[in-house]
Amino acid sequence: MAVAPLSQKEIEDRLAELPGWSADGGRLTRTYRLASHFAAATLVMHIAGIQDELDHHSDCTLGYHSVALAITTHSAGGALTGKDFTLARRVEDIAQGHGAH
Repeated sequence: MAVAPLSQKEIEDRLAELPGWSADGGRLTRTYRLASHFAAATLVMHIAGIQDELDHHSDCTLGYHSVALAITTHSAGGALTGKDFTLARRVEDIAQGHGAH
């Protein structure tokens, strides 16, 4: 089933509720910094579980002390949808528990 893209106003309103996230070329992006590579890898595993639960997957890059995410809805032509913001909100909700900032 196709998902409707959000308007620019909807994107701006939802971004206001997600400090640290930005919209960049049809993607929601955020990079988290963590205390160690192991902490970053643990966060990635937790994100992977959320993505499977939502059946919505991001590009997730594990760095030495960082995790970078880029979220988009491919079925909406690479536009941002509510699914993207749901995933970003869920990640944001668990990130602090992993020591991410």
